[in-house]
Amino acid sequence: MKEDAKRIDKPWGHEIWWARTERYVGKLLHIKAGESLSLQYHNVKDETIMVQSGTLLFETGSKDDPSTLKKAEMTPGDIFHIVPGTVHRMTGVTDVDLVEVSTPELDDVVRLEDRYGRAGTNKP
Repeated sequence: MKEDAKRIDKPWGHEIWWARTERYVGKLLHIKAGESLSLQYHNVKDETIMVQSGTLLFETGSKDDPSTLKKAEMTPGDIFHIVPGTVHRMTGVTDVDLVEVSTPELDDVVRLEDRYGRAGTNKP
């Protein structure tokens, strides 16, 4: 049986949800050059990303001390496992496409900073 992917436009680009079950979610993310997702962490959601094309600036740190963010550039084939409680932000150095697989808690986002003023932005 054919299923359709769901596209969700975001201020930084878009997501294509290609798999969603009670146990896992698969997404393709397109981040425009110079745009960023929020600085965030998840309490329960566990995810892994893999860069498919472009260059991604990836920032990670501990929710206990977000001031210790480490920055690294990721390029095609690079993979990172984001465990719950990991503060992270993704920025497109160039247009970037990545695959994300995760547990299904899609609303589990604690935003610490968000350049687009989206609801749910909290301070730790």
